[in-house]
Amino acid sequence: MKMQSEKRRASRPTRAARTPLLFVLAALACSVALGWTYWAFVRTTSGQFADESAWAEAGVAAPDSKLPVLQFLDHLPLLSLVIAAATIAFVTLVRRRWMASAIALGSIAGANLTTQVLKNLVFDRPDRGVPTLDFNSLPSGHTTLAASAAAAVFLVASPRWRPLAATAGGAYSVVAGAATFINLWHRPADVVAALLVVGIWTLLGGLLILRTGDSWNRWSGYGASWASSRWWLILCWLAGLAGVALAAALYAYVQAIGPAPDPGSARIPLFFWSGLSLIVGVGFTLSAAAGWLFGVQDRLHTERP
Repeated sequence: MKMQSEKRRASRPTRAARTPLLFVLAALACSVALGWTYWAFVRTTSGQFADESAWAEAGVAAPDSKLPVLQFLDHLPLLSLVIAAATIAFVTLVRRRWMASAIALGSIAGANLTTQVLKNLVFDRPDRGVPTLDFNSLPSGHTTLAASAAAAVFLVASPRWRPLAATAGGAYSVVAGAATFINLWHRPADVVAALLVVGIWTLLGGLLILRTGDSWNRWSGYGASWASSRWWLILCWLAGLAGVALAAALYAYVQAIGPAPDPGSARIPLFFWSGLSLIVGVGFTLSAAAGWLFGVQDRLHTERP
């Protein structure tokens, strides 16, 4: 009788998002990381100096990229909205996933509203004696818009497409964030904060989408198709962890040898490369973590007896 009961439990279909606490804890982790980013790079003198130095060094390290990057940024809001709108329209009209589309749109709106509230009403930039702009620019609005559009595509995609969507969306978000940094629109911390804001809303919206779309959030596991290959997430993890590690190593090296007396006056732009590595690392790490979490929380087609 005991063996038959265990077989029945093993063959019973699991439901999507069967462990909602994981999504909540992950969203809380992103919130803590967002708060730490603000405190470390805006509230402290050393953080302000590092962030401002990275911004000042960007004009020296990549002087020839401003024109094409500027053109990309000019078209970024429209491009992001077109990508998200086309995908959501397809899912709504063809796949009939009305609830998922509504939640994805709500996630975009929530992320962008959160960024504007934090930047203009909650966060401020105290004077720490570092030559810098006297107004707060964290989180980045352009990065939030681009990353939230990519996140919406990830949310409404079928499970077998999500590994690819996570990698492609992460790459798009990183390119958009790096572009705002290289073109001197935002500091690295502004971009990182925007990615974390989008991460919070992706996790909360994803929990609702999996729970309300249990019937279609099912798949056969990694490797069922080229888009669901585990290698997509492996590439994300490698790029993400390498970026974070490189950013930390460069920052530690600058502190060990002693930073330049004024932001942007260093002979070698190590703060720039540290900031750029941090953007790459955080963007791809968040994408890899989201792809992994959704993969383990999607419902499997078949259960092993």
